[in-house]
Amino acid sequence: MRLQRNDTLLLVIDVQEKLMPVIDRAAQTERNIERLVRGFHILDIPAILTEQYVRGLGPSTPAIKTAFEESGGYTPIEKSCFSSYGCSEFLTELRNRRKKHVVIAGVETHVCVYQTVSDLLANGYDVTIAADAVSSRTPENRDIAIRRMTADGARLSSTEMVLFELTVESGTDEFRSIARLIK
Repeated sequence: MRLQRNDTLLLVIDVQEKLMPVIDRAAQTERNIERLVRGFHILDIPAILTEQYVRGLGPSTPAIKTAFEESGGYTPIEKSCFSSYGCSEFLTELRNRRKKHVVIAGVETHVCVYQTVSDLLANGYDVTIAADAVSSRTPENRDIAIRRMTADGARLSSTEMVLFELTVESGTDEFRSIARLIK
């Protein structure tokens, strides 16, 4: 089952200023998340952003904040529970979007990402993890979480694969914009 534009949204989890300096492969992960945000905007697919305990972890990184601002607005959902699904504001936003498939990016893979994916799957959503756009403080925790999420039913993909899967065909203005974004 391929991703379909009309039934997909992007969820970016907790890419925050005070957290990213301790994340494994932080620069690469953040760059891929930025590409996803910009690519989903090009394809006119909605994106939701969460931030965990902003007082302690700070807001989203400048690159992610800018990508959201340039893609329709920086309106993060602040949460205190690890799973985004446990936050009523997120649930309202998710339900209002009426999408069945959620593409996931963010940190930390073994905590907030894992718990969110687990809850989404348990509540009937299809989930795709952009594996090169998630990370944790250690590669071991990231890898264990990815194995567990896929064993639970999430699909594994990559930033480039997700964007081209949603683009569908070459030769269009969207394709050219996505191709430039990937380079």
